[in-house]
Amino acid sequence: MKVITIKQPFATLIAEGLKEYEFRTWKTKYRGPILIHAGKGIDKSAMKRYEHLNLEYPTSYIIAQSHLIDCIKIDDKTREFLQKKKPEIYHSIIKHTDWEGYGFQLEHTKKIVPIPVNGKLSLWNYDLQEKEIG
Repeated sequence: MKVITIKQPFATLIAEGLKEYEFRTWKTKYRGPILIHAGKGIDKSAMKRYEHLNLEYPTSYIIAQSHLIDCIKIDDKTREFLQKKKPEIYHSIIKHTDWEGYGFQLEHTKKIVPIPVNGKLSLWNYDLQEKEIG
């Protein structure tokens, strides 16, 4: 199954259903099931911004299963949409109007029993066993 490695706190925000878009400088044609991997990387300023949520932020674990349904270009119209949708979650994309990239739209996300594994760059594959998803 395809996997994407994401820094914390963003991986957990996705796993909890609070964040529906993951942002990258590259686009993908892939659509379908995807695992969310919380990488070793931590965005310390973002962690402070979301500490009031009292969530757990594991690192080096696959923590959720989702579906990547679209890859959209980030432009002023998209920023306006995200501002109206969840400004507290999409703060950094809204704020950085000169950033160019893509938003991977995720749906039907559910947490799974965490699976310890090292991450990789880009989309990568993991042989998920049914017993692992709990």
